[in-house]
Amino acid sequence: MTKKVLLVTGAGRGLGVDIAKAALAAGYAVVATGRNPENVEKAVGVAGDLLTVRLDITDPASVRAAVDAAVARFGRIDVLVNNAGNFYAGYFENISPEQFRAQMETNFFGPLNVTRAVLPVMRAQRGGQVITITSAAGLIGREFCAAYAASKFALEGWMESLRFDLEPYGISTMAVEPGFFRTELLVEGSSTIWPELEIEDYAGRTAATIEAWKGMNGQQGGDPAKLARALVTLSSSGELPPRFVAGADVMAGVEQNLDAIRGQVEAHRELSASLSYDEA
Repeated sequence: MTKKVLLVTGAGRGLGVDIAKAALAAGYAVVATGRNPENVEKAVGVAGDLLTVRLDITDPASVRAAVDAAVARFGRIDVLVNNAGNFYAGYFENISPEQFRAQMETNFFGPLNVTRAVLPVMRAQRGGQVITITSAAGLIGREFCAAYAASKFALEGWMESLRFDLEPYGISTMAVEPGFFRTELLVEGSSTIWPELEIEDYAGRTAATIEAWKGMNGQQGGDPAKLARALVTLSSSGELPPRFVAGADVMAGVEQNLDAIRGQVEAHRELSASLSYDEA
């Protein structure tokens, strides 16, 4: 196999489909994975350098089997794209403990499961790339996103630290923070799960916010096909940036957030600087 091999999770719908198609168009061999491989094949199509395989990111045995199938078919894995995820929306008190844990299992521990299975392959090769789709919500907390933001902030910290672990083995990492893209993330019953618990204080705000989120679906400004091509371009460049803030909306939001953090530092600079031991 002379082509680079890219494995992408969550390729049955949304951005994962676009990533698989963009990688194939750029000359990669692609392992497109999802919980239902028939849905993946239907969404991505059929190609000589395409392997569709079942992979449930919350099931380590399923992950291991998919990685083994990829290596058996292509002999290597050069690029891992951790894309699969979902969205447990709601105010913190309305999200049940079971929902919160399920959010972390999918959005945080899921990518860890897949990366843990792929890294021995990449270390043996002394090369590879780990690309993880986080979110603007991994850098900026916002209303109605307590569980989702927690899972994405966790991914950010993991990815920012993982790069130091892997650099000695020629493996690079990139966290990707998309803004609002026209994917299926906000499709009810598909990727979005509404809160289970009802609390009167939150009832009006919850109903209004759910309607607003529903109205946003299909109206997002970002084009996922363009994002997929951008990710393949960055991967092909050979020098991944540690972070790719994706979309004009999220760039503006991150810049505003950085200004706010700088202001918070300056507001209490003297108090913060006074906390060292007074040496005799």
